Amino acid sequence: MSRVTKKGQVTIPKEVRENLGIRPGDEVEFVETESGYQIRKEAEENPFEKWRGVADTEKSVTERMTELRGER
Repeated sequence: MSRVTKKGQVTIPKEVRENLGIRPGDEVEFVETESGYQIRKEAEENPFEKWRGVADTEKSVTERMTELRGER
């Protein structure tokens, strides 16, 4: 059992962290259910997904790489 601090912080037991794959810096959410609350680890976003479509161009990969490297 965990205890809540004056700041509202609670330590998640090691076994629970391991089972949920929670690591330092991860975000968790508390979801209200009919029987109480559930803690869920936020799904990890694919780090490449935010860049999808940023470099839309008609140029080939080789042409784009040459441009990005500053080659002529």
